[in-house]
Amino acid sequence: MTTKIVEAAKASARKASIIIDRAPEPHGVFAYYNCFKGIVWREVLRFLHQRERFLSALVRPLVWLFIFAAGFRQVLGISIIPPYETYVLYETYITPGLLGMVLLFNAMQSSLSMVYDRETGAMRTLLVSPFPRWFLLSSKLLGGVAVAILQVYTFLFIAYFWDIQPDWPALQLGIGEGDGFVGLSIPSPLNGYITVFPAIVLAGLMLGALALFMSSVIRQLENFAGVMNFVIFPMFFASSALYPLWKIRESSPLLYELCWWNPFTHAVELIRFAFYGQLNLVAFLAVTGCLVVFLGAAIYAYNPSKGLIGRRGGPGAGPKG
Repeated sequence: MTTKIVEAAKASARKASIIIDRAPEPHGVFAYYNCFKGIVWREVLRFLHQRERFLSALVRPLVWLFIFAAGFRQVLGISIIPPYETYVLYETYITPGLLGMVLLFNAMQSSLSMVYDRETGAMRTLLVSPFPRWFLLSSKLLGGVAVAILQVYTFLFIAYFWDIQPDWPALQLGIGEGDGFVGLSIPSPLNGYITVFPAIVLAGLMLGALALFMSSVIRQLENFAGVMNFVIFPMFFASSALYPLWKIRESSPLLYELCWWNPFTHAVELIRFAFYGQLNLVAFLAVTGCLVVFLGAAIYAYNPSKGLIGRRGGPGAGPKG
């Protein structure tokens, strides 16, 4: 009996060694790069092939800029508040808020595409790949931000001809001062378009992570429109995108508190200050913290064993016991 047990144990060990030898090797950096490039490029191609999506992304903020802002220019004057060093026109003030609008609507469009892919089965192909789920979701998120950057800078290009541009001293990258300066000097308005880029990326990641989590909550494509209205409009209007927070505090302290705790407010302020070469530390910390929370919630929600997708038997979910 003992001999049979020993032989069975040796046979099991041999089978285990064969399985280990045949197990796939860990993916290298090049494999991760190809996967990341494929996901991001798919998002960009989808956006380029949907011209109506590109036009709608521009028409919405342009209507606010050319019609709404022009009508309220004489009514809603903006006093000298940071980061502005002088009085500014109303359309200049709301431009960072409209950039945030572009990021917000693009994030919701990416969430819509996730829900659509889940219903058509395309999401299953992505989530059952051997790559870590956090890497796949992060790549999807970065792909959406890449699309948002194209929209944002196209809007800034059009706004430039409306005489809306950052106006602050040249950005100097080098050593020395005055005549003794040695390095690169970037004049206005190019300096603002460069310094606002990191803020746009960070704000886009935060809003995209929120939309990514929402895509795990929405069960059907038909319910998406209602959820979008429930999230987008309160976030946009209860923020500093259209009016300064000090004006809101004068009219309603409760509304001021709601606007202050709104993550979209801090995303707008981060963009506003970066547009003039400044860092709003409070906004930076708030946006970064919200990004970590939202992305962590999205990764957990797409976990096949613990998250919302797994509980509903969604794509990538394990078999029900």
